[in-house]
Parts: sequence; C-alpha cells; structure tokens
Amino acid sequence: VQLQASGGGLVQAGGSLRLSCAASGLTFRDYAIGWFRQAPGKEREFVAVISYTGAGTKYADSVKGRFTISRDNAKNMLYLQTSSLKSEDTAVYYCAADLSYFNYGQKIVRWGQGTQVTVSS
Repeated sequence: VQLQASGGGLVQAGGSLRLSCAASGLTFRDYAIGWFRQAPGKEREFVAVISYTGAGTKYADSVKGRFTISRDNAKNMLYLQTSSLKSEDTAVYYCAADLSYFNYGQKIVRWGQGTQVTVSS
C-alpha cells in the first residue's frame, strides 16, 4: 500500500497550488482519505477529508473556504486545491487513508510521504 503526494512548492501569499496524492495497493474507494499538515515546531494537524464516494467533505476551520478536497476513484487519486494561501499555510502536507470517515484520523492505516508547501509573504 502506497500513497504518493506531490504538487507542493514555493508560492507567494495569495497564490494557489494543487496537491495530488496517488494511491496504489489498496481498494481506494473503501477508504476515507484526506490531508494533514505539519509546520516546523508544531504538531501535525488535520486539514481536510473526503468520504468514500466524495459525497462528504470536512475541513479545518483555518482552511475552510480556501481549500477544496476532491477525489477520482477511477484513477485512485486525491487532490487538494489550495487558494488564497497564507504564510501560516507553510507546512509539509501529508495524505492519509482511514477506514472511517466519521472518525477520520483515529485509525490512519497509511500515510503518504509528504510534500512541502512554502508560502512567502
């Protein structure tokens, strides 16, 4: 089972990035899948999650209205479209799979390797 995150980079404040996460070795549609992030010196925090079919989404308050999570089950892909980026969004972003959508994050079965997002002010 592998999750491969990509799409990070350096962007100016107010800009946008599209993060991607490619999954392999699992039945993708059986998992709620989402994003966490970890800034230097801080704990890893929840960003967003999407349900098995994509019908449900949840976001951290800090990104609500600026980030959009989506998935393509036919391609085993997860996406995070970010916009209006702020310096406080600077972090390593990780995709992660959990069997539960409603209790997402409590039993993560696989983490991706992370992709760095750096927002310059």
